[in-house]
Amino acid sequence: MDGNDFPTLQWFPGHMKKAQGLIEGNLKLVDIVIEVLDARIPSSSQNPLLKKIIGGKPRLIALCKSDLADQKFTAAWIDHFRAEGSTAVAVDAVKGVGIKQLLAAAKKIAEPATHKLVKHGGKPRAVRVMIIGIPNVGKSSLINRLSGGSHTKIENRPGVTRAKQWIRLDGGLELLDTPGILWSKFDDQEAALKLSWTFALNDEIYDLERTVCLLLETLSKKYPSGLLERFKLDEPLPTVGEILIESIGRKRGCLKKGGAVDVEKTTRLVLTEFRSGKLGRITLDPIEENDIK
Repeated sequence: MDGNDFPTLQWFPGHMKKAQGLIEGNLKLVDIVIEVLDARIPSSSQNPLLKKIIGGKPRLIALCKSDLADQKFTAAWIDHFRAEGSTAVAVDAVKGVGIKQLLAAAKKIAEPATHKLVKHGGKPRAVRVMIIGIPNVGKSSLINRLSGGSHTKIENRPGVTRAKQWIRLDGGLELLDTPGILWSKFDDQEAALKLSWTFALNDEIYDLERTVCLLLETLSKKYPSGLLERFKLDEPLPTVGEILIESIGRKRGCLKKGGAVDVEKTTRLVLTEFRSGKLGRITLDPIEENDIK
């Protein structure tokens, strides 16, 4: 994609400031941070300021929505994070895939902190975690899965205000439930575009038709089979977004009175099909080819 083609997408940096303060103010209360990323866009869904915010706090990466991502790329991203010194686990929170591995990894990473507490005379306790992530990467689904959907709140802890509660999770973990989300101003418009495709951004804040055209152009190059099979398109597959929308609209009968294609209806159809995984397992963030096994 040519950077000049990107529609300008922006968010509200005030959200980031509030969330950053909440995270920084409560990091000392947890043993580990679980960062939730969208497995389809592991780089684009990662806040660039996170490392600075959490400092030396142990971190575990949950690559959620892995059922929607290209498996070979997910494996490559896990290896990539491992090479950087971080543990990453592929998770499908809706079906519970990867949850046991995530819990085991969290406990292992938190061992130095929990063992240190006992060594200095403290009582053994559950591993305390903070789960962070930008909108719609799977954070809520992960918390629901880990808590069994009950969100059982337990007593207040010393040093924690009444506005913050601990939630008991499966596997001997406790989650510090803090309001707000981690976000940032978008300096990378390509990343912002991918966030719009995956619904991390509200559809009302950008030019829907233009962004869907760019999505279709990307898919026609990287995952053409999904478009061909799902929409019954003819080969050779067009590579221009506007032409693809026209073709898909006609194949699906998204027509206005008089026979013209209903572009808005078609673009929303494409987004729904993509976001639900009906176009196949797709990863949009590239990684070095030699990292793919």
